[in-house]
Amino acid sequence: MPEIEDIKKVLIIGSGAIKIGEAGEFDYSGAQAIKAVKEEGIEDVLVNPNVATLQTGKKFVGDKAYFLLTTPEFVEKVVEKERPGGIFLGFGGQIALNCGTELAERRILEINIIESGDEHALT
Repeated sequence: MPEIEDIKKVLIIGSGAIKIGEAGEFDYSGAQAIKAVKEEGIEDVLVNPNVATLQTGKKFVGDKAYFLLTTPEFVEKVVEKERPGGIFLGFGGQIALNCGTELAERRILEINIIESGDEHALT
């Protein structure tokens, strides 16, 4: 397990569209994750297609925000470009978990994170 000091940048996959009675808790927890990462001095990159969430509000928005669909195809492009040292899936609900699982199964995370020199991340 990597020490937090070793991680310089993380990718946070947001919950996407929020419908009444659905995913609001993931929006709030994702916003808190962004806040915590900032407090640790770690660069954060958010992928969330919904511009009307707490996560994308001025108070919480990450160092970088990509307003893209939270699908493996779009998130893969962000991973390739940003090369994060880690990825947060637990703050985006089932949408983020499904996306991360598919990226892992396709070895996208291994190829773009581990081979970028951050060998301790995601194996």
